[in-house]
Amino acid sequence: MKYCSTCGQPVEQRVPEGDNRHRYVCISCETIHYQNPRIVAGTVPVWEGRILLCRRAIEPRYGYWTLPAGFMENAETTIEAAARETREEALAEVDIQGLYSIIDVPHINQVHMFYRATLRDGLFGAGEESLESKLFEPGDIPWDEISFPTVRKTLELFLVDMKSDAYNVHVTDIRHPMAKKT
Repeated sequence: MKYCSTCGQPVEQRVPEGDNRHRYVCISCETIHYQNPRIVAGTVPVWEGRILLCRRAIEPRYGYWTLPAGFMENAETTIEAAARETREEALAEVDIQGLYSIIDVPHINQVHMFYRATLRDGLFGAGEESLESKLFEPGDIPWDEISFPTVRKTLELFLVDMKSDAYNVHVTDIRHPMAKKT
């Protein structure tokens, strides 16, 4: 960030009074510009024991399989975001059963939230951000072609819970070690 979105003057990084982190602060109007994590919301959509995955038609990870998910928009709830992303990516309407996983991804400033969901009518397709979508039997999930660690973790947890038919809310994180400075 170089300029203040309030007055257009330059910003500098400093710790504002009463704070404990570096922030962008306008040198003219003193507006503090906070940068906070982004929320990714999605679903684990199921139909007759099979899980719906989408093959990505966008970067990053073009061509890899993912659960339908994406960035939450302003003025919507996480449930609304998850259902919207499922509609956009898989052309599917879902009934949300409840929160399933919350995965903090601090190295990229994101929080990923997935909800358990059931397809309303078994219908689905490929939205603009998907090359295709497909229902997978649990044993047929293409593990070598899964797009992101959060999707892999959610699917691994889901398959364990699916066997016992007892679905818990899972809260975890995925951290990548910082590269050592030389």
